[in-house]
Amino acid sequence: MSVDFAPGDLVRARGREWVVLPSPETEWLRLRPLSGAEADVQLIHPALEREPIRHANFGLPGPEQVATQDAARLLSDALRMSLRRGAGPFRSAARLSFEPRAYQLVPLLMALRLPVVRLLVADDVGIGKTIEAGLILRELIDRGEAERLTVLCPPHLVEQWTGELRAKFDLDAVAVTAASAARLERGLPASQTLFDAHPITVVSLDYIKADRRRDSFARACPKLVVVDEAHACVGTHQGRQQRFDLLRRLAEDTERHMVLLTATPHSGDNEAFDRLLGLLDPQFSGGSMDDEAFRVRLASHFVQRRRIDITGKDWGEERAFPRHESAEVTYTLNKEHRLFHDAVLDYCLGVVEGAGPDMRHRRLAFWGTLALMRCVGSSPPAAASALRNRLASDPDRLEEQVFDDDADESDAVDVEPASGIDDTGPLAALLAQAEQLVQAPDPKLKATVEILKPLLAQGANPVVFCRFIATAEHVAAALRKAFPKIRVEAVTGALPSEERRARVEDMAESDQRLLVATDCLSEGINLQSLFDTVLHYDLSWNPTRHQQREGRVDRFGQPSKKVRSVLLYSPDSAIDGAVLDVILRKAETIRKATGVTVPLPEERGAVTGALMNAVFLRKGGNRRQLSLDLGFGADVANMESRWRDAEEGERRSRARFAQNVIKPEEVAPEWRRWREVLGGPDEVRRFVERSMSRFDAPLEAASNGTFRAHLHALPSGVVERLAAREQEGTVKIVFDKPAPAGTRVITRSHPLSATLAEALLEAALDPSAAPVPALGRQGAWLTSAVKTMTTVAILRLRFKLVVHGRKERLLLVEEAGALAFEGTSEQAVYSGELARAHLDHVASGNLAEVARTRLVAEATLRIKAALPKAIAEHAKNRAQELAKDHSRVRAAGIGVSRVSVEAVLPADVVGLFVLVPAGV
Repeated sequence: MSVDFAPGDLVRARGREWVVLPSPETEWLRLRPLSGAEADVQLIHPALEREPIRHANFGLPGPEQVATQDAARLLSDALRMSLRRGAGPFRSAARLSFEPRAYQLVPLLMALRLPVVRLLVADDVGIGKTIEAGLILRELIDRGEAERLTVLCPPHLVEQWTGELRAKFDLDAVAVTAASAARLERGLPASQTLFDAHPITVVSLDYIKADRRRDSFARACPKLVVVDEAHACVGTHQGRQQRFDLLRRLAEDTERHMVLLTATPHSGDNEAFDRLLGLLDPQFSGGSMDDEAFRVRLASHFVQRRRIDITGKDWGEERAFPRHESAEVTYTLNKEHRLFHDAVLDYCLGVVEGAGPDMRHRRLAFWGTLALMRCVGSSPPAAASALRNRLASDPDRLEEQVFDDDADESDAVDVEPASGIDDTGPLAALLAQAEQLVQAPDPKLKATVEILKPLLAQGANPVVFCRFIATAEHVAAALRKAFPKIRVEAVTGALPSEERRARVEDMAESDQRLLVATDCLSEGINLQSLFDTVLHYDLSWNPTRHQQREGRVDRFGQPSKKVRSVLLYSPDSAIDGAVLDVILRKAETIRKATGVTVPLPEERGAVTGALMNAVFLRKGGNRRQLSLDLGFGADVANMESRWRDAEEGERRSRARFAQNVIKPEEVAPEWRRWREVLGGPDEVRRFVERSMSRFDAPLEAASNGTFRAHLHALPSGVVERLAAREQEGTVKIVFDKPAPAGTRVITRSHPLSATLAEALLEAALDPSAAPVPALGRQGAWLTSAVKTMTTVAILRLRFKLVVHGRKERLLLVEEAGALAFEGTSEQAVYSGELARAHLDHVASGNLAEVARTRLVAEATLRIKAALPKAIAEHAKNRAQELAKDHSRVRAAGIGVSRVSVEAVLPADVVGLFVLVPAGV
């Protein structure tokens, strides 16, 4: 930093006033215009300027800048809404486009109490792990504790992460995938990696885990890392081993912050869970869970909460989530479909009998049977597709598809699997039978239409989840005929990921919508703003997949008070019955007992045997003896044991790791302070309504608490700024979540409110450069709400915030403040919200110009005298309060950085207003 200027100083350069910001280069000045935004920050070298840079003073409001009461309130609100460098302990608060719930602050508080953040966030699906991780990322960046960051996630989540970081956290991330990496690296010097060139990245784990990329990434990886779906990185087979090798390499840097996210940290695989904990700290690997001291230490790094923990009496967040109603509906196979099912099953069981002793042939026969029966149970088109594809398959790949185990894939695989059975004779007859059924009445489709009719009549917006592409297209075509007035779309893995997202988003324009999707949408795209009902057209064979499907709509941010899920199956179907008995009923029993949906046990041999046994028993006859001959009884017993182990493991896990390090009563005050400093939805709504009205473009009330904002009617300078931020025309808006489909939630950092605030503040502080008419900074009026003449000063307070750690960091932070003085006293009687509230008192009349001029001139002299006294004392006291807030939030843990706060004086008096008692 130049010896002549320090952070917080006001300077004049290039014809305007600026505030000096901390700069990493000592010879350069980093400046932000006093009336500008963060985007206007400039780096200036004093020696290269034509005119010398001089110190400047922030002038008191002058007599030429007269404001009415409405203008005074707008100025106060605009100042508050425009500040982005928050002074409070949550520095990121002013940069967020949403208001987090109190429970979502827990991981952030835990992170701030660690000298190096190593955190495992294992909250249930739909609670908001992405939000919780984003809060940590934004906070560490704004505190200067990290300059670069990366998010590692499965490829199908890359686009969602980049969108969430940009929309919610004002972090412009670059997606690094197999498709984009070459383009990003093109033109870079040999000494620079794409991670040097792009400080914020979202990286596909499957791209970066490859041996040829893993080492170079580990060397260039930022010091701040989030790993999503972390449970998929700690298994032992080839793909997961590569991921684990990468994460272990990153974790070896003891100064690297790492946040691991998963909804299933412990799925009965103790080795994988041990690996996961070892990424937090090698000492956690192999630790005894029966050791109380070990569990206490781990609790500082591990947060795990179920939905019931959040909605229970401790947090009381039942309003944050919809009520979930679930139902099961059965349908009956007609004669033609029953005969087809029996024929396919007879054929498959014959293949199993003839597989012989070779284990590979036997495995292929088992999985081929299950794969083909699954397609038959899904739909005639899926069965026909599987029967056409008779090429022998890789047994391991077929197993993954059968059991919906495609966590390592970019998407859930929704193509119909090959049967793996190479036989043309009987299969040709079965294929002909399937093709005939494609054109025949379908009892499963008929049942679906009957389920949807009353739901749609009640205004529901359903998602129908199918397992296969052929089924989804078959169902979508039938539903378009059944419901011609409702928009029906199909989204499957046949579409590129960008087109899937675009097709879903386009449905927002429809009043009511019906989506048919495969499991390519069960992860990666949140559907809660557009849909509120899930129909499982096909049973998933992995219980967590059902949870993921329902979690697309049953999650934080769902505007509907109620969501529904319907499980459809046929008791006539041998395969449906087997899956229900062996997998889904068992998992549901555990979920009811523990509140957790456990994944399918890793020992797939036991699962396969138990399913085959159930199918044989349902078929009856001599198949029972075959079941005994093949030893399926042992598999059934093995499965029962593994389900019991999974239940007991979850019980122990929840008892040991239920989040209790930070209590609700500890978080609630911080959440209230957050709202008090920044303003909640009501304050944002008031500001936007008043601003739009001032510009003769009032909000138009619409239905369900929504409004239409006619952006094109605003002043041209504002219209241009909004267009540059992709805000144009007439938009439908709300001010609080959850938001109805097709609306935009306006928060303090949304482009609309932020642009209005910036324009109005410029109109007051730099009228000649503002895109709107000047906004006065001083005024006086009559009101019956005060008994004594009261002077309100609107202040902009600046502080130097120093983080004392291994590396000392200086931050310049700001806060909007207010003081109220009674009579001619130079001592304030109210501060903060109590002082600011005086501007909301109803004005009962105007003063004569000569009286107003005299009163404001006298008030200006009093405030000028109070600047080095009462106002400076207020700023210093506020600095002490902020230091205490920072210390309290960080809890003074061992190795945690200490924060000191110093007021930059004098404070800026942005507005000065005199309230005169009416009738005196």
